[in-house]
Amino acid sequence: MTENAESTAATEVWEPHATATTARPRPVAVPGLTAGRLELLVAGTAEVRTIAPDVVEITAEDPGQDGAGDVRIEWRTPCTDATAFWTPELRGADWLPAAWSAPRRTTLSRGAPVAALVGTGDTTLCAFAADREDALAGAGVVEETGEFRYWVQAAGRLTVRIDTSGRHFAQSLADLADWWAAAAERKAHVPDAARRPAYSTWYALHQNITPEAVERQAALGKELGLDTIIVDDGWMTTDRTRGYAHCGDWEPRSLPDTAAHVARVHDLGVRYMLWYALPFIGKDSAAWDTLSRYALADADHLGAVIADPRYPQVRTHLADRLARAAEEWGMDGLKIDFVDWFGVQDPPAPGPEADCATVDEGLRLLLGEIRRRIDAARPETMVEHRQPYVSPGLWPYATMIRATDCPLSPHTNRRLVIDTRLIAGPLAVHSDMLMWHPAEPVEQVACHLINVLFGVPQISVDLAAQNPGQREALAFWLGVARAHIDTLQLGDLRPARPDLGYPMVTATGDGEVVVGRYAALPVAAAGEWRTLLVANADADPDVRLAGGHGLAQATVQDARGRDVATATVRLDGGATVHVPRGGLLTLRRV
Repeated sequence: MTENAESTAATEVWEPHATATTARPRPVAVPGLTAGRLELLVAGTAEVRTIAPDVVEITAEDPGQDGAGDVRIEWRTPCTDATAFWTPELRGADWLPAAWSAPRRTTLSRGAPVAALVGTGDTTLCAFAADREDALAGAGVVEETGEFRYWVQAAGRLTVRIDTSGRHFAQSLADLADWWAAAAERKAHVPDAARRPAYSTWYALHQNITPEAVERQAALGKELGLDTIIVDDGWMTTDRTRGYAHCGDWEPRSLPDTAAHVARVHDLGVRYMLWYALPFIGKDSAAWDTLSRYALADADHLGAVIADPRYPQVRTHLADRLARAAEEWGMDGLKIDFVDWFGVQDPPAPGPEADCATVDEGLRLLLGEIRRRIDAARPETMVEHRQPYVSPGLWPYATMIRATDCPLSPHTNRRLVIDTRLIAGPLAVHSDMLMWHPAEPVEQVACHLINVLFGVPQISVDLAAQNPGQREALAFWLGVARAHIDTLQLGDLRPARPDLGYPMVTATGDGEVVVGRYAALPVAAAGEWRTLLVANADADPDVRLAGGHGLAQATVQDARGRDVATATVRLDGGATVHVPRGGLLTLRRV
């Protein structure tokens, strides 16, 4: 043991929120270059493997006879030049927690066991991921030493991969997501349609769902470049007072002759997805009498209970109800909402009719059966999940993850989309639905779209009420999103400054670079790109290009997509191009 390790082992940290382990953490040697920056303690037996330079993998196992006790992997690194602590939580990365802060508990339906301490220049000081969803993870600054301390705790056996490579933090997180994907028993499949812009009825119509309203928005959306319509809450009830008391039966009370209605939407060339609040059995549903006794938790304030998927009766009912959408009505996918509500912290003990010991086991069976049936009925079906249920354990059951609700908050929407992109693995990442006031300026409509350019835009305004300028901005930026899907969604993503909410985001594809500029910052023009696009969402129109070389043909378009300037630009020594707010600069090598 090194002197530093002895000091680390001796330094106690107050843990008012942590649960006890079955063994006291003990120092463990770390091989390779990481040894100089990482002090490791493990409760349980430990195996340490070097995966790559400055990337190690630690496996801990409970040495007890039953192998069910908690093990803990704990490590510290000097907290020097740190700017942000990134997690997939909704609160953002604009602070460094204290070591005594409450830990994050992740489950299959809530969060993901991954985090990164980010340094100046967006470098990885220390990123990690765990190999299982059900874990307790703590992290924070040790006030006595100035170190940053991490620990992950789980029952039985646990593997943690730790990266101190100093690369861009997005690259480290992408590699950790690849590690998850490689270990998955079932692989996710994402059809091309899941990456196409979509229309959602929620903010535009709320519960005021009728076949005529849906078909009208689908037709208008198709003209603008929206290939899918997602019909949200209201289709299963004629009640318009909100709440979830009518959930559980999932009868199309506001969509009579459903199959014919869906066929008319298909005739427009538009795919159709249908919303379900999966966990809720409402007090006004017919299912209440038979299923409310299988309650995982009460949601009386919503007029419902949370159904317990450990019971086969619950799973059979819900799978039958949701599979109808594809099997009987011809739907192209499901929007499965509120999965995180299954993540009850202290669930009741399962009753004699339950066939699963844990809620997560029952949830896997439920989602797996739904996915199997809808895929069998209509191959290439889509399934939307939503933050905060972003766990890699859910990837086989979904095709996309949507940013959580943030109406009329472009900055938050951008941050949530990027945060989710960083650890979404193979899944498409969708924005929260874009809405705006009818008097929204055209430039701001464009900025709403630019803020979610690195995800899949979902639109939720009354398309019939948009003025010509708003429609032009929509059509233009949806066209940009569609034309550059490979770079925007599948390219090498490099968001800057997580502590500031990503004021600039860059994606690199095959000879193409796309930059989202959300603050008055210089744009790096270095590299051997053939095409460089800069989407300007900042009020400052003077886009300064730094670090480039040679000549490029510059085309500037305004928020509506109208050409406003063309010129040949010399990049050597820097150049400044005037790009209006909501506009696009396109540079092509000469």
